[in-house]
Amino acid sequence: MNQYKTESTPKTLAYILKGYPRISETFISNEILLLEKLGFQMHLFPMRQPRENFSHASVKKINAEVSYLPTELGENLVKLLIPNLLLAIKHPKRFTRTVRLAAQGSTTNRLATLKHFLQAGYMSYYFLMENTDITHLHGHFAHSPTSVTRFASSFSGIPYSFTAHAKDIYTSKKDKLRQRIQEAKFVVTCTKHNQKYLEEIKGDCPTPIHCIYHGIDLDLFQNSTGEKIPTEPHQIFTVARLTAKKGLPTIYQALALLKQKGLSFTHTLIGDGDDRDQIMALIKDLDLEKECHWLGTQTHEEVLKQFKKSDLFVLGCEIAANGDRDGIPNVIVESLAMGIPALSTHVSALPEILVHEQTGLLVPPKDPAAMAEAMERILTDQALRKKIITEGKKRVTTQFDNKLLIQELAQIFRSQVPELA
Repeated sequence: MNQYKTESTPKTLAYILKGYPRISETFISNEILLLEKLGFQMHLFPMRQPRENFSHASVKKINAEVSYLPTELGENLVKLLIPNLLLAIKHPKRFTRTVRLAAQGSTTNRLATLKHFLQAGYMSYYFLMENTDITHLHGHFAHSPTSVTRFASSFSGIPYSFTAHAKDIYTSKKDKLRQRIQEAKFVVTCTKHNQKYLEEIKGDCPTPIHCIYHGIDLDLFQNSTGEKIPTEPHQIFTVARLTAKKGLPTIYQALALLKQKGLSFTHTLIGDGDDRDQIMALIKDLDLEKECHWLGTQTHEEVLKQFKKSDLFVLGCEIAANGDRDGIPNVIVESLAMGIPALSTHVSALPEILVHEQTGLLVPPKDPAAMAEAMERILTDQALRKKIITEGKKRVTTQFDNKLLIQELAQIFRSQVPELA
């Protein structure tokens, strides 16, 4: 799979991803595209094929080579074993070192560790060991992608870094995170809340942890229709994966309270997930079937269309039973950029984007009454709406422009990995 590389070949940054492309992970594809525009040569190693049969238009602009790693141990076992056996024969010391590294890991999910080890061996033998132009490895998400990344680094001797997001941080054991931080050349995370948590975990480890917000494409998320005064039926909008941390039951219970008060509205939900049947049943139980519409997973074009029609964007973010939680959902940032007032909870890093009564409203999680009151307030208090629309746009423009933020990330890569400069 390797082709002969000359000394003049540009050095390459390898990204190890859980899946690619993913509709719900636009921030990653945007990051790759913008790094390419800044001159980076990229090679992507997704651990699995995409879940959807369509993608956002921006993905088609990415030039990076994409090499999918074999995914299933059962059907791909021989394909995974052969390069690992060849590694053991040709590079016994490196292979033994990486076996020991894998053995130090958690004993609770040995099968996953074995798969990550074999995927890393496959990647290392075919792409990293000889005549490679790849000079640095970067895992996107601190759990399984970084597991593959650290094993590949051990096999190949190529240094690595990783980006930590939300679920991968708060559902991982602290000792495992600490070890990965210690091994990495640097770590990037997307909120100050995450940065503080990871700094506490790493202790006196010298590995730098950088906070860089995801940001959004401000050229894409624009609303030329201008501000409008909401009239009934009010248009309420949510984009979310149908999973516990998004707090969708709280939203629907709040909507039921608004209906009881006689407020006329429609609510549109875009997204899909494991809790779909539960959410659909709740809508029926609350007698909201006429008011609430579910559109499933959609592209940016449809999301933009719905934003432009909306009077209010709402998320009910909460901490799930397994510790999973949001950081700063990009859809909140997109909403403010579009001039659509946003309402959510004060969980995790949400106050970094929604400053209460300044750029949006925040309520306690799992509190339908407080959420219903805040919804009505945003829809009917015109002075408040004007203020949070103006201040929300200002905050996004100054702090969440992905073209500016990606320059910060590029500078980190170039300073930490001179070969990429």
